[in-house]
Amino acid sequence: MKDLLILQIKNNGISPDVFETLSASEKDSLELINGKYFLQSEYRKKLRVVITGGVFDILHAGHLFTLQEAKKYGDILVVAIARDEMILRKKRKPVHSQEYRAFMVESLKPVDIALLGKEDPKELFEQVKPNVIVYGYDQKPFLAPEGVKVVQLSESFGGFKTNKIIKDLGL
Repeated sequence: MKDLLILQIKNNGISPDVFETLSASEKDSLELINGKYFLQSEYRKKLRVVITGGVFDILHAGHLFTLQEAKKYGDILVVAIARDEMILRKKRKPVHSQEYRAFMVESLKPVDIALLGKEDPKELFEQVKPNVIVYGYDQKPFLAPEGVKVVQLSESFGGFKTNKIIKDLGL
């Protein structure tokens, strides 16, 4: 079921073409909604989905610590990657493209899915339907949907900060 839910979240539903490639038992666990397939609620509620997010421009031990801690709260860890436009709005030029950052983050052991953020974070939450939102120790919680557990991490690892690394490197 976990693999089906990951596929569903990543693609905002499972397409009919992909559905046809699934085994009979996998097909039986899905339901058709608006032209795409989704895990039936009885199966979905057996898996806890955690979402966290950030820029992840220069990966460091603080990021890894945060992702490892976030993964402890569920079965599937989804990481929202800040889009380049959002970083530029905060008066900083990204070192790496959003696609590069998403690829790097999704390659990390605790991460199941890395998705690019959306202009309206509520759209991403609707796609992911998390059970838990984890905010890093230096993030301010900005969404707390009803029925979703919100976790604010209280510690970091080694005090690593991307802005300090960028400054130290002279970028």
